[in-house]
Amino acid sequence: MTKWLNSLQPTGALLMRLILGISMAIHGYHKVLPLSALHHYAHYVTTLGLPYWLGYVSAYTEFVGGILLILGLLTRLAAFLVATNMLVAFVTVGIHQGFGIYNYILALAALAIMLIFYGAGAMALDRKIGFA
Repeated sequence: MTKWLNSLQPTGALLMRLILGISMAIHGYHKVLPLSALHHYAHYVTTLGLPYWLGYVSAYTEFVGGILLILGLLTRLAAFLVATNMLVAFVTVGIHQGFGIYNYILALAALAIMLIFYGAGAMALDRKIGFA
């Protein structure tokens, strides 16, 4: 049974990338577009005691990072940025919102950390162009 499960690792990596990437891209899309939403989000970030510009970094990390994860391109870098973003979100927002929010944030961070360690998997552009 172990051999069979090991043969499914590329599929598991693909599912992790897709689930994390789609979730991040959707959340980021709503922060990036329209442009007024991006400015609003940057102002929200300042209420958390963080610099204004980190709102832009966070929103684009979610949107572009999510797209990169879906494609499996620069996966480890994108996963690192997403994990950092999610851990900051956990510390600044999640622990104050209760279990329903912070367990989701930590689950996304855990997926990103797993992708940092494991990589994109066999079914990714990273593997096709020689980044993996």
